[in-house]
Amino acid sequence: MKASVYTRTGDKGTTGLLSGERVPKHSLRVEAYGTIDEVNSALGLARASVNRADVKETIYKVQQMLMSLMADVASLNLPEPYITNDHVKILEQTIDQYDALLKPLARFIVPGDTLGAGTLDLARTVTRRAERACLRVAEKEEVNEYVLVCLNRISDLCFILSRVEAELE
Repeated sequence: MKASVYTRTGDKGTTGLLSGERVPKHSLRVEAYGTIDEVNSALGLARASVNRADVKETIYKVQQMLMSLMADVASLNLPEPYITNDHVKILEQTIDQYDALLKPLARFIVPGDTLGAGTLDLARTVTRRAERACLRVAEKEEVNEYVLVCLNRISDLCFILSRVEAELE
């Protein structure tokens, strides 16, 4: 039997964290992982818009990583975090790989040179907002430090991929 999309458990303004606690839907933690979900959707739009197959594949891998980021933020007291320094290293290696293809930046970039570049710039700004939302949670509650670092690197990667799409396509 197919499970229902609706559960009715959130009809009174609460939602369940992955770790089982019920919290208000307007809580900082829910706002944070909801904003990470927006990043994932923005990257999905970017993936559908970019021209380069390697960039599409890179975006898809980041989207998979974002699922683990959301799980980390949507859980309290995890015995082991989903996101580790290994994820940071992967992102940094990917940034370096693409950055090596580009000329040094000589000017500010106005978003939107191509559809793919513009959607990556949008994803970058949503990622920055997600990072700020997670920082607000971290001021009051525990947040895996690597979630914050990964969000910072993902926004950097979006910037580099936007340049790749605009300059090398």
